[in-house]
Amino acid sequence: MSSKMLKFVATEKAMPSKRKADARVADFDEIYDDFDVEAAETQASRCSQCGVPFCQTNCPLHNNIPDWLMMTAEGRMQEAYELSSQTNNFPEICGRICPQDRLCEGSCVIEKGFESVTIGAVEKHITETAFAEGWVKPAAPRIELEESVGIIGAGPAGLAAAEMLRHRGYQVHVYDRYDRIGGLLIYGIPGFKLEKSIVERRGKLLRDGGVHFHLNIDIGADVTFNEIRAKHDAILVATGVYKARDLNAPGSGLDGIVPALDYLTTSNRKSLGDDVPAFEDGRLNAEGKDVVVIGGGDTAMDCVRTAIRQNAKSVSCLYRRDKANMPGSQREVQNAEEEGVIFKWLSAPQAFLGDDKVTAVQAQSIHLGQPDATGRQVPQVIEGSSHNMPADLVIKALGFDPEDMPKMFGDDGLGVTKWGTISIDWKTMMTSQNGVFAAGDIVRGASLVVWGVRDGRDAAEQIDAWIVQQAEANAPRRAGSGS
Repeated sequence: MSSKMLKFVATEKAMPSKRKADARVADFDEIYDDFDVEAAETQASRCSQCGVPFCQTNCPLHNNIPDWLMMTAEGRMQEAYELSSQTNNFPEICGRICPQDRLCEGSCVIEKGFESVTIGAVEKHITETAFAEGWVKPAAPRIELEESVGIIGAGPAGLAAAEMLRHRGYQVHVYDRYDRIGGLLIYGIPGFKLEKSIVERRGKLLRDGGVHFHLNIDIGADVTFNEIRAKHDAILVATGVYKARDLNAPGSGLDGIVPALDYLTTSNRKSLGDDVPAFEDGRLNAEGKDVVVIGGGDTAMDCVRTAIRQNAKSVSCLYRRDKANMPGSQREVQNAEEEGVIFKWLSAPQAFLGDDKVTAVQAQSIHLGQPDATGRQVPQVIEGSSHNMPADLVIKALGFDPEDMPKMFGDDGLGVTKWGTISIDWKTMMTSQNGVFAAGDIVRGASLVVWGVRDGRDAAEQIDAWIVQQAEANAPRRAGSGS
């Protein structure tokens, strides 16, 4: 083992420097600086190189974390990048937005008493070094195949699959209803967590590698699903889930109560320089308003921190459980608290007040009762605890459900589960229709970007295996061979 490792006893954990809250709330730039070479090597050297790397086993991608930490500590940066990119198509993105405190870092065996290795920041440093040094190259398949694959959805799962299939030589066409690629990476996640230039840089790599993008294409409206199927040898559905969960409470139809994704998309479009009427006329602009965000996940954290940057008068987060039970990253909660967000733990909305437009949220205090079948304590309303919170803008960050895919695609033969997600055989990633595969949130429900990347990679492998099986009796499959 390298003599540079196991330094956690004498070397304290350190994150990259973070901009002060009063400075960072003035813009949408990322809040963490990059590690320099010395800091990255020092923090990587804290790894214990344990025999059973729980950081790796608890990463959805099973990244070879101990190995690339050791390479970083030894200054072998190109090797570290090559190893990192073998298992992750977007390490520069995952290093920024993965909830490491719940995944790799939270599983680190030196966590108790010494604090975990700063895995995410080192991963980001490795890939940014690789981009700076010119080591990151677009796909360059050794052989071009005739077969084409159509991918519906340009989010993490679709993009990961596209890159993997291009490496194998397939002609890859990605269709998306939005005008930019990236899905929630570009429109759902604010720039202070993931600057849009990072996503655009990855998109350019995919284009340079031969992936064809067809944007502003709404499957089922602009072109039928069957027409897309007829153009390609296989189809991957990776649309994500975009249907906002609603809250049935008195007054929920008042103006000023909006879904989280509408609010975040408007803000991100404004940051990208688009003309956004809903922002300019104030409908989806928090400036000068009392803002209440309902929810406790990462999307809720994105909303409260965005509202702060839009110069809201006040920003409160209403969550029916306590801080320990927040589903979102604790690191994000801490950042939000530093920036001035007020958290109303153990509170739930009872009604929304106002005539035509919301003026307040009537909330109730909550007590956590006995655990249910899932093991989570059941929230119980405390009688007589109603209280009003001023609100000019209420943002519902309650999660996402799948759209009605058979109806949207105009294809009743596409099987779905009781939750509305597309039903697949997890061994083959194939849907109820031959040659049609599915991956990402539209299969597993709203989840993390890293799981989307994992599903996209798995789907690409299964698509390749299926196409090879279909064509196994044919002559060499080089494009233009004429055989």
